[in-house]
Amino acid sequence: MKSDHPKVNYGKTGVLIINLGTPDSTSWLDIRKYLKEFLSDRRVIEVNPLIWQVILNLFILTFRPSKTAKAYKEIWMKDKNMSPLRFFTESQAHKLSEKIGNENLIVDFAMRYGNPSIKSKINDLHEKGCENLIVLPLYPQYAAATTATVCDEVYRTLMKMRWQPNLKIIPHYESEPLYIDAIKNSIVKKINEINWKPDLIVASYHGIPKKYFDKGDPYHCYCHKTTRLISEKYSDIKIMTTFQSRFGPQEWLQPYTDKTFEALPKEGKKNILVICPGFSSDCVETLEEISIQGKESFIKSGGENFEMIPCLNDNEDHISLFKHLISKNL
Repeated sequence: MKSDHPKVNYGKTGVLIINLGTPDSTSWLDIRKYLKEFLSDRRVIEVNPLIWQVILNLFILTFRPSKTAKAYKEIWMKDKNMSPLRFFTESQAHKLSEKIGNENLIVDFAMRYGNPSIKSKINDLHEKGCENLIVLPLYPQYAAATTATVCDEVYRTLMKMRWQPNLKIIPHYESEPLYIDAIKNSIVKKINEINWKPDLIVASYHGIPKKYFDKGDPYHCYCHKTTRLISEKYSDIKIMTTFQSRFGPQEWLQPYTDKTFEALPKEGKKNILVICPGFSSDCVETLEEISIQGKESFIKSGGENFEMIPCLNDNEDHISLFKHLISKNL
């Protein structure tokens, strides 16, 4: 090679695990910035963009940041100055790198919204010599509003690269045996920790508008498939599927988690466990919406015992699942 040839790093494989995202802090401005990016995604909000931008900027981004900031303040990890989702995603990447133990395979993490961005991390991996790129969106159940928008952002980044890496994307893993086993193990662990018998286990997944399902989004089916497979592994207590986090006036996938919490005590189900299989890390939707708001609503409606089963986070069996998924795509 000529001495004046630019230095080129090559021969490595990059693994990028990608989660939804998080604001940089609980300040109003950081929350607003995060919400603006998230709610401007046309995969997330399928409304005429001209009309939606007026609604978003004049109304939602004026009032919602204060409410969202309050929720984040409830669960913010003050000692680390980051959200739980950021902490666990970073930890997952670190533990996965250690578990793989290959110097030619570089593991990193990114967020679809907020920091660190997908673009910055792909460019960083490219500079480190990654000719191959494996992308793992941390959504077990594929949906256009989650997995597909991650893919969109990856493709947009690659479109501007002169030397593109060989790309593999892992689109979903809702029925992977290691994933189902890890969920089952988390249920058993929690049951062994409590001193009361649950009447029911509620498997709460993030919702999507029903019209997305009507247009062909497979998410609803993947969620029910996951619950069915978990029930086959753990049949001691009935597990039901619900959908949370609805936004706006339109109909979303049902049954709604919050309405279910209000109704269960009246049906004699006063002792419940809740698990969120679609979330790979605990976050504001699990720690605040379910563990705080959901529990308050359930108890107020006549419930007696309510426990949230933590997400798989950086548990050993979760990291083993990630390693398995990556190994299949090397």
